[in-house]
Amino acid sequence: MNARTLGVALFLAVGAASAQTNDAAFLSSKDAAHVTGEQIFTHICQGCHMPDAKGAVGAGHYPALAANAKLASAAYPAAMVMNGRGGMPPFAMLLNDQQVADVVNYVRTHFGNHYTDALTADQVKAFRPPAPTPEGSR
Repeated sequence: MNARTLGVALFLAVGAASAQTNDAAFLSSKDAAHVTGEQIFTHICQGCHMPDAKGAVGAGHYPALAANAKLASAAYPAAMVMNGRGGMPPFAMLLNDQQVADVVNYVRTHFGNHYTDALTADQVKAFRPPAPTPEGSR
């Protein structure tokens, strides 16, 4: 997926969620390849998990990321971001390995979480689903 497609997807996510903030620097730069973990959280994650990462219950159940003991292992949030689960969609096709690492590291070091063992892009590769095989190559 190229940076332009990611930029369009992030822009649409921003417009769709009223709980999200308008980060003018993010929107005007249109440089999706260089967004920070905080910007990814703001423009993708907080629409469901809320700006304070405390989650929400209503039309669905959005778990709290704030002070979440499940984040002690970086593998858990990496797998969730990449593959989704329940009502959470997978973001493996939207975010590259570095972006996944950046947003996971951001959440693990903010919102009352103090996990300082940083996840790397190389470690994220293990959670990426295998590429689909063409039907003719079986």
